[in-house]
Amino acid sequence: MKDPMQSPKNNTPRLIAFAIAMVIILLFNILIINRLTRQKITEVPYSTFLQLLDAGKVKQADVEKEQISFTVDQGSQTVLFTTGRMDDTDLIGRMIRSDVEFTTSIPAQSSPLLSFLIAYILPLVITLGIGALLIRMMNRRMGGAMSFGKSTAKVYVEAQTGKMFSDVAGEDEAKAALSEIVDFLHDPGKYRDIGAKLPKGALLVGPPGTGKTLLAKAVAGEAKVPFFSISGSEFVEMFVGMGAARVRDLFKQASEKAPCIVFIDEIDAIGKKRDAGSGLGGNDEREQTLNQLLSEMDGFDSSKGVVILGATNRPESLDQALLRPGRFDRRIPVELPDLAGREAILRVHAKEVKMEEGVDYRAVALATSGTSGAELANIINEGALLAVKEGRNRVQQKDLEEAVETVLAGYQRKNAVITPQERKIVSYHEIGHAIVAACQSHSTPVHKITIIPRTSGALGYTMQVDEDEHYLMSREYILDKITTLTAGRAAEELIFNQITSGASNDIEQATKLARTMVTRLGMSEEFGMTALETVTNMYLGGDTSLACSEATSARIDQEVMATIRSAHQKAMEILQSHEQKLHELAAYLLERETITGEEFMQILNRKDGEVAEESPKLSDNFSGNTTDPEV
Repeated sequence: MKDPMQSPKNNTPRLIAFAIAMVIILLFNILIINRLTRQKITEVPYSTFLQLLDAGKVKQADVEKEQISFTVDQGSQTVLFTTGRMDDTDLIGRMIRSDVEFTTSIPAQSSPLLSFLIAYILPLVITLGIGALLIRMMNRRMGGAMSFGKSTAKVYVEAQTGKMFSDVAGEDEAKAALSEIVDFLHDPGKYRDIGAKLPKGALLVGPPGTGKTLLAKAVAGEAKVPFFSISGSEFVEMFVGMGAARVRDLFKQASEKAPCIVFIDEIDAIGKKRDAGSGLGGNDEREQTLNQLLSEMDGFDSSKGVVILGATNRPESLDQALLRPGRFDRRIPVELPDLAGREAILRVHAKEVKMEEGVDYRAVALATSGTSGAELANIINEGALLAVKEGRNRVQQKDLEEAVETVLAGYQRKNAVITPQERKIVSYHEIGHAIVAACQSHSTPVHKITIIPRTSGALGYTMQVDEDEHYLMSREYILDKITTLTAGRAAEELIFNQITSGASNDIEQATKLARTMVTRLGMSEEFGMTALETVTNMYLGGDTSLACSEATSARIDQEVMATIRSAHQKAMEILQSHEQKLHELAAYLLERETITGEEFMQILNRKDGEVAEESPKLSDNFSGNTTDPEV
């Protein structure tokens, strides 16, 4: 809570009281103390002073610039006199001969040059110094606006980026496309002989965390040329024309250090599409900056070896003039890594961490489908942190297992207080997912089931694993996936005859899949191969908008609801036919809290009355890639 004494409103009475006290002290000093200490002063001519001095009556004197104050003994009291000061060169000698105690405050005669310096030059220097300090403070506060168009690009000379292609894994296609630029910078002669020209620019596009900036640094490291790195937002200033001036300065520096590479990160900050309604305010500054960038990319000679690399995760927002050949000649996708790419990325990051022998990176890669290189690096780091917490100096397979679950579903909430009834509902819910998934022919196998709460809000989840990575999804696969998602709610209805909020995430995923089938994938019998929805910002999660009439939109909603309703009915029928196994597995999960896919399948496939084998321990091999969290 903020201290009320610190507010300006409460400080005002204290300041007023302080001012009143100061005024009272000053008045007391003037009226009382000065009156008590004041002596009667008598002014006399200078001749009288000399007479008293020669007579030996002057006891003490104070020689000032304009006057002389001296005291004379008159009987039992001392009288203070004052007289004007004359130009008397023998005055000091007279007072010495008369044994007078005297002081003088006459300043030494200064030279004319020193007087001129003090009177004119010193104030000028002080004024200029204060002005420079104010400009520097304004420059800091305005983010460099007073630097008058100087580029703020970071320059890495030669191979000081410290990155090579060997440091980049999982992006073989992008490295192959960029290696030609490196080869040209190494040996431009063989390209000139045939008449080929170096591409002026290459645009790296892809989701966040896939390594676009790392690739640009690796190109500079491989080519061993200077590397200019700047963000697109650093060109945008509050003063019109400053961004364009910085673009000119950047290309001027690049031409002086050619061959070199200029990397503009988040280029969409200045490269957005121009339109007729953006000519006011800050947009005018952005357009001038973009126009200057376009003219600079047209103006410099590509034979000098100046290559422009841009990076963005919003390529659809860029101006078409920026994307035409002759400016950004190449568009290089930097997509999320595939299975082999994820395994390679994990191995690269694991080089910097002490790992146990025999760690299965492929299993971790299977568990992390759809993750970026940055997330994979975070998984390795989380595994190392878990090993340190447990007092070990090497990362084991189980550390990576837990790290994957931490990244996908959050940390375990070990101290979460959940009532026995809620734990029972969650147990049946998760087993419902698992049984329906296991009983369908196109579903992904179950790898792990747990009812341990996570910080993401999940009270439990079912992790499914595919034995390999697939790039195509059939209609049957998606319908089975929707059926599996609805199985948790179906289990609650079947056993408890009630529904809870635990299926909220399942409902959201099922609705999204069903709508995608109808509007984008052409998997609806009613609409067929018709695109009814457009997607923008695909690298940032994707924003969708319907491209149809309101009447068609209503029919789409009916189709989506019918698909989910049919899947829910199918899940209910499967669970009714396996109700005994549902009870048995739910009780087993409630006791163990976490079971593996192997344990689950053993119990599910065990015939009634068959003696149960010793339950296997948790598997040391980890190969899960999909979670169904329950919120």
